[in-house]
Amino acid sequence: MDFSLGEELEAVRDLAREILTDRVTPERLREVEVSGGRVDEQLWADLARAGLLAAVLPEPDGGAGLGMAGLCVLLEEQGRRVAPVPLWPALTGALTVAACGTEAQRSRLLPGLMDGTSRLTVALEEFGPAEPLTPRTAAVADGAGWRISGVKAVVPAPAGARHVLVTAATESGPGPGLFLVASDATGVSWESAETTSHDMSAHLTLRDAPAERVGTLGDEAAAHLVRNAFVALAAVQTGVADGALAHAAGHLREREQFGRPLATFQAVQHQLADCYIDIEAMRVTLWQAVDALAEPFDRASADRAATVAKWWATEGGLNTVHRVQHVHGGIGVDTDYPVHRHFLWGKQISTTLGGAGADLERLGALLTGTAVAS
Repeated sequence: MDFSLGEELEAVRDLAREILTDRVTPERLREVEVSGGRVDEQLWADLARAGLLAAVLPEPDGGAGLGMAGLCVLLEEQGRRVAPVPLWPALTGALTVAACGTEAQRSRLLPGLMDGTSRLTVALEEFGPAEPLTPRTAAVADGAGWRISGVKAVVPAPAGARHVLVTAATESGPGPGLFLVASDATGVSWESAETTSHDMSAHLTLRDAPAERVGTLGDEAAAHLVRNAFVALAAVQTGVADGALAHAAGHLREREQFGRPLATFQAVQHQLADCYIDIEAMRVTLWQAVDALAEPFDRASADRAATVAKWWATEGGLNTVHRVQHVHGGIGVDTDYPVHRHFLWGKQISTTLGGAGADLERLGALLTGTAVAS
């Protein structure tokens, strides 16, 4: 299996790296972390002007057709710089609309995302042990439309999102449906919730809120979104861990103890070697999942690959940011020191859509053909 990126993906990587390195400075991060929405809107606009948001979307919709591969390259670069922009929810949602939505939904939603003037977010989590694909939130048909009631937890980056993609149970099938809800619709209310990574999320309450279905009855739009979200989170976490390791290597080269650089101590070298091994495993399983998602794909194989990638990101990513913070000593817990942001991001991502235990339970269910308990 060839995991080399190719010219187009290398161009996306290099352009994203240039923009993020230039824009995401410690000073700018401090500014965004005390802002209302916790999103760097100027950086979002810069990424749109550079064509990086459009690059992942299909060519018939005006994009460059790079799909999940292009998105994962972009997300890795974001993770390395812990850049506060809502790439994973907005673009995984957009890819799902592009793949499963109607022509009217695509033409209404995707142009604004590509030019940076509007975006959407995703509501996949709920309070309690509910799985993303076994939601308690329910949708009932209402003439040509739908009505949704329920509560969604920690919806990422609601600031600036005009629409939300919501998973909800229906009476028409065993799997959930995926629904598009306007963020300011009647029956929609938001409660702000700050996360570990300083992002501002929100709990979303729906009371007979009007909605339109994405896809048709019996399709797999919801599964498509959750699967892509698993892979997208793995990509961000791979970048976060890689950026954290780079901080550690630089720190240990410069700091000395007993007249020797800390990097020459064997115990420290072992810690960083473990980090390197975990990151390489994260990267391999990530790109195996991206390959498994390429069309035409086998759903069972894609689900397994996405779950494996998410488990490695959850387990290996969390281990890496913990080790990196440890080798920084006392300054590693300084909340304004750059590596601390990587620790917070790694911690947050490791619990998004379930932790390592939940991932292993999902994988076991996929391998045995049993349902995951909700």
